[in-house]
Amino acid sequence: MGRDSKAELQSERTCIVTRAKGAPESLLRFVRAPDGAVVPDLRHRLPGRGVWVTADAKTVAQAVKRKAFARGFKAEVKVSEALPDEVAALMQRDCLQTLSLAKKAGLSVSGFAKVEAAAQAGTMAALINASDGSADGSRKLRQALRRAALEVPEINLFTEAQLSLALGGANVVHAALTRGTLAESFLSQCRRLELYLSPVANAETLAEGGFSAPADTSMR
Repeated sequence: MGRDSKAELQSERTCIVTRAKGAPESLLRFVRAPDGAVVPDLRHRLPGRGVWVTADAKTVAQAVKRKAFARGFKAEVKVSEALPDEVAALMQRDCLQTLSLAKKAGLSVSGFAKVEAAAQAGTMAALINASDGSADGSRKLRQALRRAALEVPEINLFTEAQLSLALGGANVVHAALTRGTLAESFLSQCRRLELYLSPVANAETLAEGGFSAPADTSMR
């Protein structure tokens, strides 16, 4: 991490669109590449001066439309019109990479029967259901959690194909993570992605580490 980016993390930052101030965790950092391209820096590690945008897709889209990056950097920039979707894809990739690491560490299970057993054993930290999977299976797993008096976040952000690739299986519709640092990292990343995609996401909710709850919520 460069000197400038370290300094940026030591105080509140200001969104170049809304001018609202917030902790770095509640905003997205962007840097300007040598060729002038605006590049997302999700992990706040890229060197050089950064500009900050409230961490939701709508505000990133406004930054593109209003040419806020050029003003923020005080320089000519190249900005992809698809930047909001590109940021979402990067966030998804980070989530799925952490899920894959959990699989390699033996901290995940997949398949209805194994996930149900994890619920009954009380070892589950997160229930993961494919967004295009069986609603009946998800309902039955929630019932299993209630019977075990276990409350865990339910993640519905990824498709069956994405889960199958991340977990190295075929037709993965249901999965679970056991408690640990990787589960905490995965949930934090998913929370950030969910809030980024949510039409009611806000910096205060993200800074507090809470889950948003839009009408058509993808994470419960």
